[in-house]
Parts: sequence; structure tokens; C-alpha cells
Amino acid sequence: MNRYYLLLILLPILFRAQFNNFTEKWKLDSDFKNASLGYTIIDANTSKIISEYNSHLSLIPASTLKIITTSAALSILGANYQFETKIGYSGNFNEKNGILNGDIHIIGSGDPTFQSEYFFNEKNTITDKIAVAIKEIGIKEITGKIIGDAYIFERKIPDSWIWSDICNYFGSRPCGLSFMDNKYKIYFSTENINSVAKVISVYPDYLYSHINFQNNVTAKGSEDEACIYGDPLSFNKIISGSIPPNKKSFDIEGAIPDPALLCAEMLFKSLKKIGVNCSEKNINSNYIKPDSLPQINLLYTHYSPKLSDIIYQTNIKSNNLYCESILMALGNGNALNGIKLVAEYYKKKGLNTEELFMVDGSGLSRENTLTTNFQANLLAKIYFDKNHQVLLKSMPAAGKEGSMSHIGKGTFIENNMHAKTGYINRVRAYCGFLKSKSGKNLAFSLIINNYNCSAKSAKNKLENFLIELGNL
Repeated sequence: MNRYYLLLILLPILFRAQFNNFTEKWKLDSDFKNASLGYTIIDANTSKIISEYNSHLSLIPASTLKIITTSAALSILGANYQFETKIGYSGNFNEKNGILNGDIHIIGSGDPTFQSEYFFNEKNTITDKIAVAIKEIGIKEITGKIIGDAYIFERKIPDSWIWSDICNYFGSRPCGLSFMDNKYKIYFSTENINSVAKVISVYPDYLYSHINFQNNVTAKGSEDEACIYGDPLSFNKIISGSIPPNKKSFDIEGAIPDPALLCAEMLFKSLKKIGVNCSEKNINSNYIKPDSLPQINLLYTHYSPKLSDIIYQTNIKSNNLYCESILMALGNGNALNGIKLVAEYYKKKGLNTEELFMVDGSGLSRENTLTTNFQANLLAKIYFDKNHQVLLKSMPAAGKEGSMSHIGKGTFIENNMHAKTGYINRVRAYCGFLKSKSGKNLAFSLIINNYNCSAKSAKNKLENFLIELGNL
């Protein structure tokens, strides 16, 4: 028994010494010479810190910030929360002749999953279903407009999102009426090395406001190194960089300038397909809430998947659009209000919100900062909450899923560690949960900024640390 108790006393000391070895190696590593690095490891059962290093240093968290946003949303909005997109008409409907002397309104609520590839892969689109619902009440002709109403969300992006992000798919901004993940594909064909790539098609394309490209893409290398630039609200884009040579079809993805307009156009096409007459000149999007709203007669309501399912896709795929839309929903359409609500929620949970600075919800901005102490303590606090399993499921399992699929493979942490990863230029971050060899329930946060090596090399060095966690 004496030996057993002695072992219990010595084990924490031995583990701290092991992790101290990591920090000493990092201090001597030329790749980390100019870096800022911190970590915090907490026993979730006792809320005691097992090991820490620079735990109160403010660091850029990249996409691990999504855990901050989604965890708060689960508690504030609830796991069963659903976005509602309402379709109705204004004006007068003559049931005898089937003519609507008025407008069709698609009233968005900010649902990022509306016709999203992650939830809807059916042949018939949502707009096809809406068109059928419109026809079934007897509407044969629409004399007015088809309007995509997106005024529920402010139309802006965070000021600190960078030029090379905002027109590409991962920079797709939230919209009051999102549609098809707010992104489009540009298809190229390429020939020999250093030849100019040719744009062969765009999908989906607008009826009239076609996206115009200044194409500077060349055929070179083996990866997608092309980038789209321009005003995110404009239909004029510049594409630069390179894509692989000798490809009959190679696509890159960009952020749609006007998702609500595209949605309205798609509904127009769906209506024409089933014989409802309407004018293609009367298709509009609306981002400004009118002083007085017209009386809307409800025709159809589309419900999004539950928030728990949306959060699964948000974290497992590290989906910026989904996360920013959740933040906007928290703030009733205003991102700043959403950020304030998140901070207030965590302050009430007893966390030191002076160690959290948010300018977006997804972590795309380099102005976001937090401490590993804040992030690990947040995870430890929610370990026994009712929403813990929802959040745990949304984090990729080590050696198995997504961004963690190649980390810890063949080691103890495979399938025992669930972690959200974060990566932007010269930033690597990990936070999550682990059931260790000794049966400890661990919450952890590990972040490094401004390393001097390649992203892959930094990843490999931090992976050793994560693997060692399994031995606690």
C-alpha cells in the first residue's frame, strides 16, 4: 500500500518532468527560436492543472476558436435549435385565375445549410420543393418580383480578414439568405507547363450578373496554388497563381458575391420548370430591411438541420461559413453582438474573459487571441455538461478523422483523443479531450505562433507532444 501511495505521489512529478523536457527541447530548437508557444493540460475530473507552459500568453488560435463559438451556441441557442427560411407572398392572389399580383419573398434567417452540399444531395433542389408548394396552392402566374430577402444579417465581413482569403471559398461570408454554401466553382483546362490556364465554365452561374474574370493562372506544379482576388461583393474577380498542367478539367472554389440573388434565380428556374409563369427581369435580392415590411402570406417554411448536426459539420470540416453564421445568429444578425454574448456567457461560467479576444467566430482573422489556460479550462468546465457529447463528436478523432486522421496513428491516442485543429500561416493549434492510459479525462490546449519551419515540420513536432499526453 505504501508503494501504491508513493507511486500516486510520484507520477504527477514524473509527468511534469516529461513535459518540461518538451519545453526545454523547444527552447533549443532553431525552428521554434522566435516562436510563441503555450499549452495547458487539465484533469477534467478535478479541474486541476497537470502541466502548463506560457498558459496565460495570448496566442492566435486559428480554427480552434470554433470550439469557443460552437460551445457557447450549444448552451445559448440549444442543441435542437433550427433556422427557419420562410417563403411567402405579398400583394393580391386571385384564386380563380391563379394570378398573383404581387411578389414572392424568400425570407432568410441566416441558415448556412440552405442547399448545402453537406446536407442536401438530392436530385430535386430545395427551390424545386418550394416551387411545387407555390404551385400547389394554385399560383399559375406571378406578375411581380421574386425576392431573396437577406436583411436578417448585416452584410459585411470582419475588417481583419485578409485580401487573399475573402474571395475564396473558405472566406465565404455569412448571409441572411445563404445558398449552396455561398460558393461557386471555376473549371479550368490546362496544357503544357507555363501555359495560361483556360476558364471553361463556372457553376453555379447567375442568369445575368455573370462573374467576370481577369485570368492570370498558369499551368505549373502539382497543387492548387490559385487564388481569387477582388471586392467580395463585386462580380469582377482577378485569379492568379498556378494549377497543375495537362488537365482537361480542374476546379477551384470562390465565394459567391450575392447568395440571395442566386437563390432567387434558382427559384425562378424551378418555377418555370413546372409551368408557373414569371418574368426573369423581376428577380432581386434585398439586404436592407425596409422601414415598413409588407404583409407576408406564408406559403412554405424550410427548417434547417438541428444545431447539433450543424456544429458537427462546423468542427469536423472546420467550416468557416457555418461558424460565422452561428455567431451572427447569436447576435441576432450582428457579429459584434454575437461576440459580446459569447464573452458574457463565459464570464458567467467563471472563466477569465480578459484572456479571450474575438473579432470573428471561426478563427480566420489573425487578430483573434486567447490563452491556452482559457481554452483548456473552458473544455474542462463543459466536460460533464449535457452538451459535452455533441462537442466531443464534432472533434475529429486522432488517427481516424479529418484533420486528425494522420496524427497519432498506431499510438495510444488513436481514437482516444478528440481534438479541434487550427492552421493559418505560421500558426498551429490543437485543443480537445483525451482519455489517457491511466484513465484520466484530460482537457488540453496547445498553440504555437510564428515558427520558422514548414507547417508540416511544426505539425510533426507537436504531434510528439500529443502522443505523449496519452501516457498520463
